Amino acid sequence: MTAFVYVNTSRQVGDADHIKVFANADAAEKWFEENAPEGVAFEYDVLE
Repeated sequence: MTAFVYVNTSRQVGDADHIKVFANADAAEKWFEENAPEGVAFEYDVLE
């Protein structure tokens, strides 16, 4: 299982908008279209 992670470097660590985690690529793409078209999320394995 993987998750997609986006870090907004213009926000402070701990700010609610500093990090976004998406369950899948479709969710990330939809959010980017509406909120940050130039943004990129990186895929990471979810550890169990």
